[in-house]
Amino acid sequence: MTRRRWIAERWDEATATLEGAQAEHMARVLRAQPGMEADVVAGGRVYHAEVAAVTPREVRFNLIAEVEAEPALPVTLVMAVYKFDRMEWAIEKVTELGAECIQPVIARRSEKHLAQAAAGRVERWRRLALEASKQARRSDVLRIEDPLALKTAVQGDAQALRLVLAEQERSTTLHHALSEALNAAGDDVPAIRIAVGPEGGWTAEEEALFDAENWKPVSLGPRILRAETAAITAMAVAAALLE
Repeated sequence: MTRRRWIAERWDEATATLEGAQAEHMARVLRAQPGMEADVVAGGRVYHAEVAAVTPREVRFNLIAEVEAEPALPVTLVMAVYKFDRMEWAIEKVTELGAECIQPVIARRSEKHLAQAAAGRVERWRRLALEASKQARRSDVLRIEDPLALKTAVQGDAQALRLVLAEQERSTTLHHALSEALNAAGDDVPAIRIAVGPEGGWTAEEEALFDAENWKPVSLGPRILRAETAAITAMAVAAALLE
């Protein structure tokens, strides 16, 4: 039988503890009792664990044995902010596909009210990532950074393989660019950053920013995709090549 998986807020070598909403759900809804077994993620590792003590706001586990688990894929999606319901759906799905991180960015075509509200939305996005990580039985939680201006974000992690989805690019696909880079890297898999634009795509000025920082433009093919579809498709291509 598959055990439920939980992600601990606190842990040491022998115990792990759930707090807040997770603990409340386990105590009140699932009626957890000492002796109940579960898988618990603590410090990026997964453990077979047993409930040791339960209160309405805290559940403490004894860690029994480490369980083999796959790490996140070394992929950061640099995602322009767009309609929140669609963006949240994309966050859930790329979490399931194994992305390591999302870097939200404010692009020229990000709607003004969404751009202004993005900083206040991050905690909700992180809660969604936590729930999706548990559902997908990940050994970690997808990380969501605070939103940045695109000009700042494109300068980050210069050692990574940096690819930008660009509508005008037709000769180089994401699949080809990733395959070529991974074959050249051998066993040393690089960190990968994939930039996904907003509805309407990047402006010419933004494309110039990417070019100035040596991002490689790539394509997902001839079809025009919604922003959330592009993010999920890009992560699926990366996952297929990395796993």
